[in-house]
Amino acid sequence: MRMIDYPAIIRQAWAAFDASQTIHTIEDISAKVSTNHVFRVRFDNDDIVIAKLSYFGKYEHFKEDHRIIHALANNLLYPFENVLAKSLLKNNQVFTYRFKDEFIDTWVVFYNPIRTMHRMPRRLDEEHIRKLGGEIGRFHKACSRVANVLPKSSKTLRSDIQSFMDILDTEAGQYEHRNQVDYLKKQCETFLKNRQKLVHGSVETMPVFVDWNIGNFSVTDDLKLYSRWDYDWFRISYRVMDFYFFSRVVSDAGDRTVFSYLIGPMMEERFLMFLEEYHKVYPLTENEVRFMKEAYRFFILNYVVKYGRYFFHRTYATKLQREAYDIYLPSIDKLFDADKILKALKI
Repeated sequence: MRMIDYPAIIRQAWAAFDASQTIHTIEDISAKVSTNHVFRVRFDNDDIVIAKLSYFGKYEHFKEDHRIIHALANNLLYPFENVLAKSLLKNNQVFTYRFKDEFIDTWVVFYNPIRTMHRMPRRLDEEHIRKLGGEIGRFHKACSRVANVLPKSSKTLRSDIQSFMDILDTEAGQYEHRNQVDYLKKQCETFLKNRQKLVHGSVETMPVFVDWNIGNFSVTDDLKLYSRWDYDWFRISYRVMDFYFFSRVVSDAGDRTVFSYLIGPMMEERFLMFLEEYHKVYPLTENEVRFMKEAYRFFILNYVVKYGRYFFHRTYATKLQREAYDIYLPSIDKLFDADKILKALKI
C-alpha cells in the first residue's frame, strides 16, 4: 500500500494560498478512530491554522459545502455568531486546493483555529439533557433563519441515495455488497418513497451537521453551545437529520469511542426528554417525527454502508457494514415507534 505524504500536500496547498509565509511544523491532530486527516500548521512567526484534508465524494461538493459553511458562520447571529470555524479566504472566496495524481485525489481547506470551552460529560444527567435539548432547538432555529441567504447546495438526500443505487449496479458495487445488493436496493426504495410522502416539498431544509458526537462541540459553564467543529457530514437537509446523534449523546450508555449505531437510543426516555425541551423552543411536526426513522435509514445507507470505508478505519468499516446488514437496517421498522414520540410531545 502506498503511503501518502499528507504534510507535503499541505505545504503545496499553503504555497498556493500564500507563499510569503513559511511553514515551521505540521502536526497531525486527526481522530485516530477514523480516516479523517486534520493537521495543526504552525508558521515561523508562530501563527497557527488548521488544515483539513478530504478525499471522499466529489471535489465540487467539498468546495460547495465549505462555501456554504463559511456563509453560515458569517450570517449566524448572537449568541451563535462565533460557534463555527471560519475558513481562510483568498480573493474573497473560500480557498480550497486540489491535489491529484495517479494514486490519489485529495482536497485541502484551511480554517482559523476555533476556541473551545467545556466538553459535556460522556454520560449526561437530566439537567444536561434538558438544557442541551433547548439549546439545540435555539441553534436549529438560528440556522433556519439564515437558510434562505446561503449558497445553494446541489447535494440532496435523494441524489445521494440514487448514486448509491447506481453504485449497486456496477461490478465494484456488486462485489463489495455481494449477497446484499437486492436488500440494499429495497432499503433505498423505501427511503425514497417515505421521503416523498413525509417531507418532500412540505418541510423546510436548513444547514445540519449530522455528526454530533460529544467530541465535536463545546459548551459554556451554563451549558450554552460555544463552538462546533468537524464538518465532514454537513449538508443542507431536514433538521431531524441531526437527531439520531443527539439520541446517542443523551443515551443511558453515554457517548462511547467504540462505534455502534443501534437505533435503540432513539426510543429511550432520555431522548424523549431531550425532544420535549427542543419542542418547546422549536416545535416539531408529526411528519418530521415520522421521518426520524428515515433519517436514521439514510445515515446507515449513506454514511455507514456507502461511504463507511472513507470515514472509518478498515476494521471499523467492515464491522459496521456487517452490522448494518444484520442489525441496523432490519431493526428500523421493528423498533422505531413514532407514536411513542408523538404522544410524549403531545402532537
